[in-house]
Amino acid sequence: MPDDADAVLRLAADLVALDSRSSVSNLAVAERIEAELKGFDIARVDYLDANGVAKRALVAHRGPRGGYALSGHMDTVPETGWTDPPWTPRVVDGVLHGLGSVDMKGPVAACVVAARGLPETVPATLLLTADEETSKQGARAVAASDAARALGLKGIIVAEPTDLKPVRGHRSHIEYTAVATGVQAHSSTGQGVNANWALIPFLVEVKALFERLRHDPAFRDEAYDPPFSDFNLVVDNHGTAVNVTVAKASARIKFRRSRSIDYTPIEAAMRDAAARAGVTLTEKREGTPPELPVDHPLVRLAVAETGAAAHTAPYGTDASELQDLAPCIVLGPGTIATAHTPRECVAAADLAAAVPLFRRLLATAAG
Repeated sequence: MPDDADAVLRLAADLVALDSRSSVSNLAVAERIEAELKGFDIARVDYLDANGVAKRALVAHRGPRGGYALSGHMDTVPETGWTDPPWTPRVVDGVLHGLGSVDMKGPVAACVVAARGLPETVPATLLLTADEETSKQGARAVAASDAARALGLKGIIVAEPTDLKPVRGHRSHIEYTAVATGVQAHSSTGQGVNANWALIPFLVEVKALFERLRHDPAFRDEAYDPPFSDFNLVVDNHGTAVNVTVAKASARIKFRRSRSIDYTPIEAAMRDAAARAGVTLTEKREGTPPELPVDHPLVRLAVAETGAAAHTAPYGTDASELQDLAPCIVLGPGTIATAHTPRECVAAADLAAAVPLFRRLLATAAG
């Protein structure tokens, strides 16, 4: 309906205008959303992130318990590469532009407008998180909260941009950090120890694992596109000048894996390579990759309501943590194609189309 279309676009623009990169507090965004949820019971799940920054997740509910929830995150990636003002929302030819417009302040606005427009007899729950783009700490905090666990949810729709086509499963990641240490000195003196010489043998073995993941049939999952796991490497000498021996050399690897493949040989190989090279290896691990079978009731419901076949996706979402509360699918407006780019945008018509779809999904629990 036209009122919903205006409301979701206005709220999405208001949220885009608030800087909530994962490195800063999201409290202003959480407060703006709370103002839209009159009549909801709202539990604030407050925490400090690893850098001591105040963050807030929200568990908002109205009506009976035991229904479905809509979920989204309030944080965004950094503004890397933007030439247009990232926090100045602009609507051009029916398309909302701005950092977070599609990932995922626009979808969050659609969730809010959908939930508040339902009759009070229909269970309506919102699980809104922070730090999805970094640590998933907000989703873990929500999944562990008494407020969320008391609701008896039977399913969660994570409203990441999927072109309103249901995603029944996706990969989750292990982030490895390998650190080699040396002794800093003027490189001409011969007195230093360059940490790169310890890191390089480790990276040689890591490159072999990268190739193995791409080509060994044991590690390819044909249910995904691409069928091989992401094993992305970033190397850092921490600003060392070229005439200084490197005191610290780091390699970070994001390893995305799917549910049905046994990756324990890769994990063991990473630990063994680090031990042989004498580098320190740490890891940050997301939850088990979430994946529902095609005949799961939540998947069947999403397929019936959208008319689109369910598929899998190579990226990750809060579903890796929220699945501890209830089964999850990923389904939301807009396309992932412009997310994490300086051209991020979402069509206003896509946001408007999500509102009645979300309402139908939530109302199923009452019927």
